[in-house]
Amino acid sequence: MSADRTWARIFRQAHAAYVIAKKDAVIYYLKPPVVSFGIIFPLFFYLAFAAGRNVPTENMVPGIIAMALFFTASSVGPLITPWERQARTYERLVTSPASLWAIIVGDAAASALFGIALSLIPLMLGYALAGSVIVQPLNFCCGIVLGSLAFSAMGILIASRATDTPSEIMMLANLVRLPLIFISGVFVPLPDMPEWGRRVAPLSPLSYAADLIRIGMGGTGYFPPWLDVIALVAFACVLMFFAHRLHRRAQRAG
Repeated sequence: MSADRTWARIFRQAHAAYVIAKKDAVIYYLKPPVVSFGIIFPLFFYLAFAAGRNVPTENMVPGIIAMALFFTASSVGPLITPWERQARTYERLVTSPASLWAIIVGDAAASALFGIALSLIPLMLGYALAGSVIVQPLNFCCGIVLGSLAFSAMGILIASRATDTPSEIMMLANLVRLPLIFISGVFVPLPDMPEWGRRVAPLSPLSYAADLIRIGMGGTGYFPPWLDVIALVAFACVLMFFAHRLHRRAQRAG
């Protein structure tokens, strides 16, 4: 009987997470900050860096896809919580039957799905304009899906700061994201980076996602694919764990 109650509770919380993710998608996907920070900024940022440099197509297209995935999947989460605090709906949400785990999993799912959907745009442009193709679908899909989960978990962790000012969270998010970009091998392939860069590259989840995407599109990877997969799963789990801890602490402090 207790097992039935446990499964019933899990099902209720899973349904609550689904409802929260659906709500986030409807309300927040087309908000101007999400569009600017998640789509326009990474595209022009990458093109500005690559302008005038002889960047091979096999590096450029996977790099743009990885950048779009990184920024979009990590842009929704940091904005949801401060917007809800600003609208005074966050208090109703945390006092609802949905657990804190259901809330952050729903927010993370919405962020991850947004990242996956938007990463298809540079993929299609790369196919139409540069003839890029997916050579290893399994590695490519693992890079996109696991990368989006790790990046969305990072965004949820950043959103744990107790504030109702979205701009404050986005400034903090960019302070975290920009250094991770430069050490991830998106702009400069990891084998071409100085030794200190290769040493710190494993600290960025983007390093592993970009590596899998590059392998999936026929490029040469820096890490073994199995290590990329394990690292992204570990990043997603660890970041979600700490996101839950910090959101719980902020909730109690508030």
